[in-house]
Amino acid sequence: MVKQIYYEDVEIGSEVTPLEKIATTRMLVQYAGASGDFNPLHYEDDFAKNLGVGHPIVHGLLKRAWLVNLMIDWIGAKGKLKKLSCRYRGVDYPRKMKTLDEPLDGDTWWCRGKVTRKYVEGDECLVECEIWVENGNKEKTTTGSAVVVVPSKLK
Repeated sequence: MVKQIYYEDVEIGSEVTPLEKIATTRMLVQYAGASGDFNPLHYEDDFAKNLGVGHPIVHGLLKRAWLVNLMIDWIGAKGKLKKLSCRYRGVDYPRKMKTLDEPLDGDTWWCRGKVTRKYVEGDECLVECEIWVENGNKEKTTTGSAVVVVPSKLK
């Protein structure tokens, strides 16, 4: 169960609870089916090589979905995601599968964030955050920002 975040408990500079993600080639095929993004760049080795990227790459929109997941998990059930934007700054390669259910060793991604501003607007307690996805080398491959509404203990 996710802990509820309250406006009074959030401080500028505090960390959003990190979220670990592992992308596999299987996940990319599943995401392609769910999203309708069947660009072979995300699942076909030869196609990716011919484009010069070497290997299939993780969908940008999947990394965006991870950032949505990061914020939704952090704010708790009484919070609301008001705005989220991101920029794709680097290419991420999924892990190949060792078995039907187990990926090979490889990159683990971390979705992270920090609070940059908090303010009250009308009847909403708002918190702005810098957010990002970083690869196993701690490189920020997707960066962005989010604004969330969180409950107040005083209301």
